[in-house]
Amino acid sequence: MPSLTLTARLSTSARDTRRGVVRTHPEVLDALGLRPWNAVRLTGARVTAAIAAAEPAAPPGVLLVDEIVLMNLGLTEGAEVGMAPAQPSAATRVAVSGSRMAQATVSPETLRLALTGKVFAAGDSVSLLPQDVAPAGSGHAAEVRRKLATAIGASWTSELITITAVEPAGPAVVRPATVVSWRSAPAAESAPSPEPQAPAPAPEPPAAEPARPIADLVGAQDNAARLAEWLRLTFEQPQLLRQLGTEPELGVLLSGPPGVGKATLVRAVAASVGAELVELAAPSTAALEAGTAAQRVRDAVRRATADGGGPRVLLITDVEALLPATDPPPLATVVLDVLRSALRVPGTAVLVTSSQPQSADPRLREPGLVDRELTFALPGDAARADLLGVLLRSAPLDSDVDLPGIAARTPGFAAADLVALCREAAVHAALREQRDEPRIAQEDLAAALSSVRPLSMTTSDTLDTGGLTLDDVGDMVEVKQSLTETVLWPLQYPDSFTRLGVDPPRGVLMYGPPGCGKTFLVRALAGAGRLNVLVVKGAELMDKFVGESERAVRELFLRAANAAPALVFLDEVDALAPRRGQSSDSGVGDRVVAALLTELDGVEPLRDVVVLGATNRPELVDPALLRPGRLERLVNVPPPDGAARAEILRSAAKNTPLAPDVHLDALAGELDGYSAADCAALIREAALTAMRESLSAAEVTAAHLDTARRAVRPSLDPAQLAALEQFADRTNRR
Repeated sequence: MPSLTLTARLSTSARDTRRGVVRTHPEVLDALGLRPWNAVRLTGARVTAAIAAAEPAAPPGVLLVDEIVLMNLGLTEGAEVGMAPAQPSAATRVAVSGSRMAQATVSPETLRLALTGKVFAAGDSVSLLPQDVAPAGSGHAAEVRRKLATAIGASWTSELITITAVEPAGPAVVRPATVVSWRSAPAAESAPSPEPQAPAPAPEPPAAEPARPIADLVGAQDNAARLAEWLRLTFEQPQLLRQLGTEPELGVLLSGPPGVGKATLVRAVAASVGAELVELAAPSTAALEAGTAAQRVRDAVRRATADGGGPRVLLITDVEALLPATDPPPLATVVLDVLRSALRVPGTAVLVTSSQPQSADPRLREPGLVDRELTFALPGDAARADLLGVLLRSAPLDSDVDLPGIAARTPGFAAADLVALCREAAVHAALREQRDEPRIAQEDLAAALSSVRPLSMTTSDTLDTGGLTLDDVGDMVEVKQSLTETVLWPLQYPDSFTRLGVDPPRGVLMYGPPGCGKTFLVRALAGAGRLNVLVVKGAELMDKFVGESERAVRELFLRAANAAPALVFLDEVDALAPRRGQSSDSGVGDRVVAALLTELDGVEPLRDVVVLGATNRPELVDPALLRPGRLERLVNVPPPDGAARAEILRSAAKNTPLAPDVHLDALAGELDGYSAADCAALIREAALTAMRESLSAAEVTAAHLDTARRAVRPSLDPAQLAALEQFADRTNRR
């Protein structure tokens, strides 16, 4: 049976959420011989089943899943998932378990209707939301919703049940003749038992992934050596620590960007010191009902503290999901108490990972609990090249493969992103050539770059460069030189700044009239420097709730730091950071400006991150934002002169056939008051004029351009140009 290995990513769409539907690129379905809405078998730490639908916007190597499918797989986002076709059988009997309220109020017939249209296997957690997305889904969705809302109340949409038994075994679907019952109820019972039932047992924890050799942990050797020293000291020399007046207890927080390899390092180091590893995935545990989640934590701790068998390491991944900092549930207190008891057991260490340590309950890091920390950073160019070599060492490669060149084109990629890149390149190679000995070529890796997005950028708006570089920007020599020195040099040549003992500029403000190419220049900069660009438009960070705007600013700069080298583009920055004390928005604008100032030159300096603001009203930007150390370099983007307009017209018309009587240089000299956008609109309008005369027109003539000039008028405002010139004069005199 054919199968493919894909990367699991959480879907941001609400249409499939909690309905047992996964989505992937149509090419992946074709490669497996599947049609949309067929059943598939998914293999992770557990084996589960789901319905697969097509999503053309999804990268070919990615499987979009919801949190329940991810929990059933026993994986976290970014892990590998095997997908293969499945032939589900019609279940004759299905036994389920759930919360006491659900067992006491939901009838087996309502359960059967809620399961209709879904594919599941024994041990899966399933939502009660009806599956009404697929064409062959539940036809009783409205009835199911009404009955569940009446039985459970408003919380029915978050209710989960566990499939405890299925006959016959394997992936199954519910049919009208299927007998569905609660786990402790007789199979033929038509009404729920009035007696309260015990909560569902915790599902079996997923098996741990195999450990990699420490030599494969490129870029993390120092952290691996330090963690190994701590573990050996705790496990092998506890008496020495007691003689020095401390207890041999070890709790470590491993923090860093998602996918950087925190859990992989723990597995490798635990294996190197001869310790048994017990893993607990916090996101899948937190998704369970509170009693079941607490039992799963206790079971993991019991395995980690069992007598005999040598030292053990308890690893809790993504701990902030189980112990959130804001509004921690009662379960958090239980988990912290259980972890304290585990640390008191000789030969036991507790390690937790987090990509957002500031979002974890601060009680976790109290002395005597998880009081040590190892911080991970994203790999640099050289480390990424070495990682690609490790990941592709067993793959057949063409002689033209340039791994350092590919590494240079992957800024902000973590180890998990590089794994996805290699997998995507393999898929491209398999689709490109069907032969006995296929090989991965440079073109496959380059094609994979266009579809694999780093985890650090998955929640950010990005700028499409369209393949532009600064060479594609006509004229503007001084502007391009200023931006190159201020934006690209700090990110490309940090050693030069260090050698000369100066700090690189933190930010740049581009100002100029509308339509003169400020955003175009940013796209060209991103393309020339191969940077990750995070885009913030206007006042989209503003929020009416107190503290939310500041949080959004902090998260923006945290994402930029995780995606470094990165460029934060603040478009229409005058709306985002207006002069303080002059707004009527309850102080939201003032707080956003204060948050921006803190991030730009706060206690923690920005590294490999440059902030670029753009505006056509620079006089409205808060002056504190423009002082040295912040947006200190002011770059004027003036309206195009005659020579620049000619370059813009040629660029806009490069794919437009022009008649011999069209002289762009002469035309450019007549376009006083036209911006770059106006010039491009003039060429477009001339082409439309030719089409209006004849849909079979083969060229644009001077007459068409003359007609277009009557429709496309100059947009530059002389008063605004004068105000910008005055601002530039004042700035230059400082």
